[in-house]
Formats: sequence, C-alpha cells, structure tokens
Amino acid sequence: MNVQIMKTILLAASVTTVALSIIMHPEHTLEASSSGLSMWWTIVFPSLLPFFIISELLIAIGVVRFIGILLEPLMRPLFRVPGSGAFVFAMGIASGFPAGAKYTAHLRKNNDISAVEGERLVSFTNCSNPLFIFAAVAVGFFHNPALGIILAAAHYAGNILVGFAMRFHHPDDRHYTQLVRSSEPRLHQAFRSLHETRLSDDRPFGKMMGDAVHSSIKTLLMVGGFIILFSVLNELISVVGVATLLTGAVRTLLLFLQLPTVLDVPLLSGLFEITLGSQLTSESSAGLLPQAIITSFILAFNGFSVQAQVASILADTDIRFKPFFMARLMHGAFAGILTLVLWKPIYIDMLSSGKVVLPVYHRDDSETLAEVLYQFFQLTGPWMTFFSLIAFIILAIRRTRSEPDLR
Repeated sequence: MNVQIMKTILLAASVTTVALSIIMHPEHTLEASSSGLSMWWTIVFPSLLPFFIISELLIAIGVVRFIGILLEPLMRPLFRVPGSGAFVFAMGIASGFPAGAKYTAHLRKNNDISAVEGERLVSFTNCSNPLFIFAAVAVGFFHNPALGIILAAAHYAGNILVGFAMRFHHPDDRHYTQLVRSSEPRLHQAFRSLHETRLSDDRPFGKMMGDAVHSSIKTLLMVGGFIILFSVLNELISVVGVATLLTGAVRTLLLFLQLPTVLDVPLLSGLFEITLGSQLTSESSAGLLPQAIITSFILAFNGFSVQAQVASILADTDIRFKPFFMARLMHGAFAGILTLVLWKPIYIDMLSSGKVVLPVYHRDDSETLAEVLYQFFQLTGPWMTFFSLIAFIILAIRRTRSEPDLR
C-alpha cells in the first residue's frame, strides 16, 4: 500500500480516536485542560513574554547581527554555526522553550543561517529556563533548592555536549557568510551591519514595538494551545488504558538501566509533558538519585508537547525536525549520565555538606530566590497575562481596521 495512503489512514484514525475519547471522558478532559491552562496562564506566558518582545526588537534593530559578527570566531569552530547562534543560545537559556526554535527560525527566514546550520543550532538552543528548573521543579516539586544546581548543571552541560556532537551533522556542509571572509576589522563589520540593518527597516519604533508584541503573543498563544492539548492527551492515555500497555516497555527499559520500576508512569508522562512528568517523579517512592536522573532526562527530552511546538515553528522554514528529535534523545542521555557523574562531587560532597551556601532572599524565613520568583509569578502572572491579551486584542483590531478592503 502507498506510504501516503497509510499516513492518511493513520492520521485520520488517530485524530478520530482522540475526538471520541474526549467525548466519552469530558470530566477528565476538563480537568486536564484546566491544569494546562493554569500553568500557561500563571507561569509560561508572563515569564516568556518580556524575553520574546525584547528579542524581537533586538533582531529588528540589528543588535543580533552585531553580536553575531563579533562572536563568529567562537561559535563557528565550536558548533559550526554563525556567531548569531550565541544570541539564540543565551535567549534560549534565559527564556526557555520554545525560544531557541523561534529565534533559529527567525534567523533562517532572514537568510542569516543556512538550513543545515539551523538544524545544528536548534538542536542545542531549545532548553529549559532556570526559573522552571529551580523554582517549579527543585523547589515546587522536590522542595529541595540544592537539587536545582544538579539539574541545571546536567541540563546546560548536556546541551553544550549536544552542540559539540551536532557540529558533525552534515560534515560536507561548507556554508560561510560573506562577512567571515571580509578583510575589514570585525568591530567595524559589526557596527556597519548594525547600522545597515536599522536603516533597512523603515518602520517607526512604535510600529516596531507593536509588531514585536503582536508576534510574541501569537507565538505564546500557540504554545498555550499545545500545552493544553498535550495535557489532555496525557490524561486520556491513562483513562483509556493505553498507558498500561506503554508502561510495560518503559518498565523493561528501567530494569535494563537498573532504575526503580516505580518510575515507569512518571517517565511515560514526562515523555508527553515535562511538568506533569517531573511532578510525578518527585512524588514517587524511588530514591532521590534515581528521581534526579529521570527528571534530568525528562527536562532534556522536552516532551512531545514542546517538540510539537518546535515542529510547528520550524514548519515555516526548510529546517527539518528529525535532527532536532535525535538531538533530544542525545540530550536526554547526556543529562542523565551527567546527573549520575556529578551527584557525589557536587550534591553529596559540596551541597549536602554545607560547603556551598545557596543564595537566599533576605527575609526572616530565608526564602531562596527561586521560591520568591515562583511566588511572584503565582501572584502577578495571571494579571500580566490578562492585560497582555487585552493589548493583543486592541492591536489586532487596529491592524484589521488599517488593512485596505479588497472586496
């Protein structure tokens, strides 16, 4: 049978099955949707929006090209990507999923990178932000701020190792930008490119800012949709009994890796959605080290929810999704191994012994900074999201009225 026909039948059957499951289990669907919406409304949207807006402005003004030219000698030999990849990596760490994919796609649309360079770049720049690792996972789920040090170290070091490994992706690729071969001093190149980029964009700054807000909120609305969808899917696979079949394979893998089999359901949930998977892992009866290893893998794998977000963003470019997926498996393995390697020298010998004192927010109850930030978003996040959506609606109405009527 034709492959495309098989694909059509598979997609139609899958979507129909999900639709019927939603109809048959409305109470579970509502509960899962509310949980996903709450996380997006409270934490994801308000924490990502400022980074997205500022990044859009930095790209439009030309600061990213300025940084790219200056850091070309670092990024090109290490990762075989342009210097602008350093900006993508930094913003990917600062703002979290799916910022790395968003900025990589933006660079590709501007023809600042090739498709192969985009595949290398997105593979190690789409990572979890420190707020989620320290506040939500270490403090919120495990109630152990020190664990955040291990999880963050394994996560970001694993990302760098993935970048090193992905430099061998398409070894025959010899794409270099014209600026790299120029004899002009690099700082002069950077300033000239910054100035030319700003002049080439004739939008007033107010219009530029409005476009940045509009584009950022559209991306975050898409992210919210995927979070809610995969929260529902994660709940449905448990309700309809599919999870029982899948946990058998997961349990076999855990036995092979000599990890407690009680982590089968948390790991399976984490493959779909990292927040639920991390929470279930923290609630399991396994020891702290196995919990940390599985959590590191879940954070690195990103979950199918984040991967679907990335696939949606990359779909507008010629950057393929398959290398990104393979990199996620690689990152998961690196992060799990690094957690095991760093456990004794950092967590046992340094953090648990008190040789390293975690920074605290100076209050009587000695709350950690991660706890303060988490509480801040819990209190103010919904209001930030609400007013941002109101601003988005106003911008959308103005755009609609300003467009000419072609009827």
